[in-house]
Amino acid sequence: MNPDSASRIRPGEELDQAHLNNYLATVVPGFGRLTAIAQFPGGYSNLTYLLTALTNASVSVEYVLRRPPFGAKDIKGGHDMGREYRVLTLLHSAGYRSAPEPVVFCEDDAVIGAPFYVMKRVPGVILRAGSPSALNLPAETMRRLSEALVDQLVALHALDIHGSGLVQLGKPEGYIRRQVEGWHRRYQAAQTDELPVMDKLARWLDAQLPPEQAPTLLHNDYKYDNVVLNRTDLTQIEALLDWEMCTVGDPRMDVGTALSYWSETGDGPFEKSFNLSWLPGNLTRREVVERYGAGSGRDLSRILYFYVFGLFKNAVVMQQIYGRYRRGLTRDPRFAGLLTGVRTLAAKAATAIETDRL
Repeated sequence: MNPDSASRIRPGEELDQAHLNNYLATVVPGFGRLTAIAQFPGGYSNLTYLLTALTNASVSVEYVLRRPPFGAKDIKGGHDMGREYRVLTLLHSAGYRSAPEPVVFCEDDAVIGAPFYVMKRVPGVILRAGSPSALNLPAETMRRLSEALVDQLVALHALDIHGSGLVQLGKPEGYIRRQVEGWHRRYQAAQTDELPVMDKLARWLDAQLPPEQAPTLLHNDYKYDNVVLNRTDLTQIEALLDWEMCTVGDPRMDVGTALSYWSETGDGPFEKSFNLSWLPGNLTRREVVERYGAGSGRDLSRILYFYVFGLFKNAVVMQQIYGRYRRGLTRDPRFAGLLTGVRTLAAKAATAIETDRL
């Protein structure tokens, strides 16, 4: 198993190295100079780059830079670099060390063409769905890792949001309703094709709205390829990444989103492209719910609702990205087939409602 690595920058997503170097050398004490910039693979949302610098003391140091995708100025919420930087700052102030350490935030578009922030790199392994080397992991390793992933979510939801100040990241009251209504509006704004099932799902989510539970911090994008694993023990989680959707609300929303990514052996190839949770040894979606419930003590009797919402939300995100591609705002060829993904996830959500099964 190789450590998570960056490679050649995708065409059209290059950074201005000279401007970036001048900025970082000014604001980061002892920064020195940039010697290389590469890009991390995967992901359809914010772009992530590896920066290698040679400090004034001639020490090679690695950082990670995050910026919005090109052509995403029409979609604000999920690409707020200043907010993501503030999340990491608050987490570290609260003593939560399973998040990367923030270094600097820049809101000046003149540096690289968009706001961005830089954090320290956490070395380790990331299990991406398309990684061939991950497919041969022992079932026992995957079992222990999937259990650790659930336990990490339990620990995240146990943070004291009031004493730490993390509560300021959201408005927990009425969170579920706002999410359902908001994601339906986003779908309508990004819609390119007639898909009646999406409106049907939105109506069901609105009609079946459950009572809210006590709020916690939510990651909102919790899955295998957002955690960094120890290089010598893949069952040990070193860090949790991609805090762009983090907020405060009903913790079942986080569980539902995680379940919507959690593919199983019998799922189709598109669902399996999200996660390596379909590999032998992994917990099933039902076992994820049982372990989380035992660890958190929360009532998960309505978890199907949150699973359906997670699938619906992921379908909307894909529709937004596909819409940008159709309008010519991005040229990334990976986005050309995302409408099929929208259809697939919507159908999966409709089937879950009909069968009352995760």
